[in-house]
Amino acid sequence: MEPAHFTLTGTGEFEPTKFAGSHWGDDHLNGPAVVGLSARTLELHYGSPDFMPTRLTVDLFRSARSVPTAVTFRAVRDGRRVRSAECELAQEGRLVARATLLQYRRSTPPPGRVWSVPTTIPFPPRLDDGVQTAVDSDAGDWSRSPGDHQNDSRKRFYNSAIDVVAGQPNSQFVRAVMVAEATSLVTNLGTHGVGYINGDLTVGLARLPVGEWIGVQADSHWAADGIAVGTATLFDRSGAFGSGMTTAVANPEAQIDFANDPLPLRIP
Repeated sequence: MEPAHFTLTGTGEFEPTKFAGSHWGDDHLNGPAVVGLSARTLELHYGSPDFMPTRLTVDLFRSARSVPTAVTFRAVRDGRRVRSAECELAQEGRLVARATLLQYRRSTPPPGRVWSVPTTIPFPPRLDDGVQTAVDSDAGDWSRSPGDHQNDSRKRFYNSAIDVVAGQPNSQFVRAVMVAEATSLVTNLGTHGVGYINGDLTVGLARLPVGEWIGVQADSHWAADGIAVGTATLFDRSGAFGSGMTTAVANPEAQIDFANDPLPLRIP
């Protein structure tokens, strides 16, 4: 079976696999696993081909652990043009994350032109081992390791996310959300690694991505008093299609130094 973050148990809970592990701790789950499970749940129960999943916000209340995860969900609003739903992830009776999905009915765009920021986004070459997970920075070349890019230049990350649940392929929406979680990586990776841990993720999508491989490129990083805000652009081979934003708090006691970490690439 292909790699996946979770397996579905007979009780309806989700059992984390080794692929859901995080650099933040041996028993921690990584961000894509948590946001991916949230996105999958909301799209599965409330998605519609007539509506675009335009904004997903996931609040990460506490570190998710490698234990069975229960998911609950509910509709908030089911309107003609706007839909909203939310879900909660709990472990051992404690809430670890809450997600809200906002969907707009697809329609015809209005006339006229509007301003758009000029964006140039490079794509990596196919790596020799055939694995299309790559990190890049303005001060370096594409490689597999974030440790090669522990500098203070602009970063980008390129990936095809593994499935959230074993045996159930990701949708394009879920794939976009999981790669968007790397907004934290490309905005918070500095000269000494990653020292900020994000407490949320907001993904805004104008359209769904095309193809399997998706990238995220840092746009901004603002920090003061141990609090950071980062934004990034999501892109595919057709161009930019959305944005990611994270807020984060300093976590120097668990600083992730990729340059001296023997573990394989996993999003924190």
